[in-house]
Amino acid sequence: MTPTLISRLLAALLAVLASLAASGAVARDFASTRPEARVEYWQQRQATIEAQVADTTRLRAVKLVFVGDSITDFWLLGDDPWIPGRIHGRRVWDESFGGAVPQNLALNIGISGDRTEHLLFRLLPKAQGGLGELDAAALAPEFFVLMVGINNSYAPEAPVSDSVFEGVLAVMRSLHARKPGARLVLQSILPTSEPARDNAVVRPVNARLMALARSPEFVGFTTWLDLYPSFVDSKGRQNGRLFVDGLHPGETGYRVWRDLLVPALASARGESVLKRVK
Repeated sequence: MTPTLISRLLAALLAVLASLAASGAVARDFASTRPEARVEYWQQRQATIEAQVADTTRLRAVKLVFVGDSITDFWLLGDDPWIPGRIHGRRVWDESFGGAVPQNLALNIGISGDRTEHLLFRLLPKAQGGLGELDAAALAPEFFVLMVGINNSYAPEAPVSDSVFEGVLAVMRSLHARKPGARLVLQSILPTSEPARDNAVVRPVNARLMALARSPEFVGFTTWLDLYPSFVDSKGRQNGRLFVDGLHPGETGYRVWRDLLVPALASARGESVLKRVK
């Protein structure tokens, strides 16, 4: 064996050993190699919300409380933590509801996966066995911004549309009971990528919610915001450009939502001023 061949073999062996050593070093840094208790995303969100509602100094400045499920929750996500490349609403939130505009400083209590019954438990006062997320006297929002119900269309009760509608109604009543001085912006449920679900549940429920917002029980403090038409294409189906999947908006979708919500809030404030003048 020639010296040149020996040198080449030695160099190759050293390269392999270096590669194996590097691989071992990287592996030791993987989260997959360290014991860790399982904490689900919704549990993290719930813990975050509990800390926020305990901060009475910040609560006093809150003007809006966003209430709902993942579609509301994901206003707070930038990069999707589960699927790389998806971007949600964080940048839009920071621009409009994170404090840059003090009159629209918001608290977001949306939690991914929540059905209306889960939200009702979170709103229920601690004295009644709930989580009491609205218990703090320091929290006196000008508006609740509500969208909820779509999760009740999965593994549903029958009739589905009745169950979804009644769940949203119960949430509306709970919000008003907790903070009767706050106005309510009731938003339509967004379209899904399933026309059958939209036709059987989303559209009929939205029609009933629109009527509910204008009913004697709610008209005095409720503004109806119909988002659905702005999230469908010319054929009336979900506009995929505004969503990252069949249900959740992407950043462009959250901008469309923001651009509809902010004027609705301004209009509702103007109506309140006129009522006080009269």
